[in-house]
Amino acid sequence: MRQAWAYFGSDIERYSHVLGRSKWTVFFFAQGAQASLVYRFGHWLYGLQPRFFLFQLLHKLALIFHFILFRLTEILTGISLEPKARIGRGLYIGHFGGIIVGSGASLGDYCNLSQGVTLGVDGRGDRRGSPQIGNRVFIAPGAKVLGAISIGDDAVIGANAVVVRRLPERAVAVGIPAQIVSYKGAFDFVTYSDMENDAARTASLALGKLNTPPAALGGVGQADEHQDAEQ
Repeated sequence: MRQAWAYFGSDIERYSHVLGRSKWTVFFFAQGAQASLVYRFGHWLYGLQPRFFLFQLLHKLALIFHFILFRLTEILTGISLEPKARIGRGLYIGHFGGIIVGSGASLGDYCNLSQGVTLGVDGRGDRRGSPQIGNRVFIAPGAKVLGAISIGDDAVIGANAVVVRRLPERAVAVGIPAQIVSYKGAFDFVTYSDMENDAARTASLALGKLNTPPAALGGVGQADEHQDAEQ
C-alpha cells in the first residue's frame, strides 16, 4: 500500500507540475488523476494474497468495491486502466476520453497518454501479447500500440499512429503503420519536476541531441520487422 500511495503522490505531483495548479485542485478536477487513483488502489488489491479466511472475505469485498469504482471511472472519465497492468510513477493523462490500457500492458515512469490511446493485446500463438512501454514515453492522441512489442525510453508515438513493431530508444514514429522519422526523442513533450537531476534522462538527452539511430551508438537498431501482429 505504501508504494501504491507513493506512486499516486508522484502522479499528483506530475499533474501539478505540468498544469501549474495546486495538488488539491488536481485531485478534485483532473480526471486523469482520478483514474490513476482508482488504478493504484486496484493494482494494490490484485497484488494481495491474504491467507486467513476473514482477510480473504474482506479482500473479495474490496475487489467488488473496486470493480464498481473501475466501471464508474470508465463511464465518467472515459479512461480504462486495467488494475493488472503495470504502470510506473508519474503517469500523466492530459485529456478526457477513449484511453485503454490492457491488463497485460506495462508503462515505465513519467509517461504521457493522450486521448484516444489504446495499449492492447494483439498477435497469434506465442507472439500474442501486450506492449511494454519504456520510461518517459509520449503517446499522442489517437495512437494505437498493439501486440507483444517494446517501446524504448524517451520515444514519441505520433497522433493516430498504429504501432505494431518494436521502437528503439528516442525514436519518433508516425503513420499507419508507424515509421521512424527521427531519433530526437520525447524531451520537449515529457516534463516533470526535478527532471534536470534525473541521470537517466540526462544521458538519453545527450544522445537525442545527436539525432542518431541507436544502432550507430552500439544500441538497438531500427524497428523490427512486422511481428505478425494480427487480430
